[in-house]
Amino acid sequence: MNALLDVILPVFLILGAGYVAAWRKIVDEGAIDGVMRFAQNFAVPCLLFRSISRLDLAQSFDPGLLISFYAGALGAGVLGYLGARVFFARDAKDALSIAFVASFSNTLLLGLPITERAYGADALAGNYAIISIHSPLIYAIGISLMEAVRSRGQGMAKAALLRQILRAILSQPLVLGILGGFVVNLTGLPLPTAVSSAVDMMVRAAIPAALFGLGGVLVRYRPEGDMKTIAMVCGLSLIAHPLITYGLGRFVFGLNTDQMRSAVVTAAMAPGVNAYLYANIYSAARRVAASSVLLATAATIVTAWAWLHLLP
Repeated sequence: MNALLDVILPVFLILGAGYVAAWRKIVDEGAIDGVMRFAQNFAVPCLLFRSISRLDLAQSFDPGLLISFYAGALGAGVLGYLGARVFFARDAKDALSIAFVASFSNTLLLGLPITERAYGADALAGNYAIISIHSPLIYAIGISLMEAVRSRGQGMAKAALLRQILRAILSQPLVLGILGGFVVNLTGLPLPTAVSSAVDMMVRAAIPAALFGLGGVLVRYRPEGDMKTIAMVCGLSLIAHPLITYGLGRFVFGLNTDQMRSAVVTAAMAPGVNAYLYANIYSAARRVAASSVLLATAATIVTAWAWLHLLP
């Protein structure tokens, strides 16, 4: 119970404050959008830039850690696709959208603060290693598969598809922050004191602003219909993904304690808002995506507490 009260509830209280503020019209949609743009386009990229620039890359980027997490993500996605096609008779576009939602954990806005509160800032190296390739990898797979389905066997223009994938990935400020962190880390480029201090100031605002904004955004995602499909997505995201990651990490790769904590807690997070954005871009299973983000985020309060108790 202490884990629930001391670790998880503070995170969700900030998120809940944003939800109530938007629901009760204390702040309007424009203000919430502004908070989210500030967090996602400025503060959180600064957080990722600073963290990646200071990582011990040789130690943090352990193949077993990354395989454990991403095998779980892709496994949940495959199960989501098959479930949507076989049990719910969805077309290929909808099924891919549902698969994307099932595989796209909220590694940053939920996984990072919960891991930090549970185990301390020194336990986050594995989180940052996972986050550094999360959006580029999952988006690249999701966009490639969706474009293949949309081409309907007419032959994909590979160069055009590659440009679209790269444009979608490299236009994200989060990815730019990560790439900048790698440049500083690998080159040893010293930052001027004023720049470093400014980045540190932005970093302190990143997680609270992002959580508050996320709460405000979730007001717009009202659960409507398709509840069996939504329940499947929530189960894959909150149970199947971390379970696969736990099994691989413990019994196949023998991850150490910190790596297991980072991989499993991150895998156990609800789908992120970007999962809905993907569904919205392709106009595929948007209701399932929106409701899954909202309901799985609420359910994370309980499921994250259970996973924290399972881990050493």
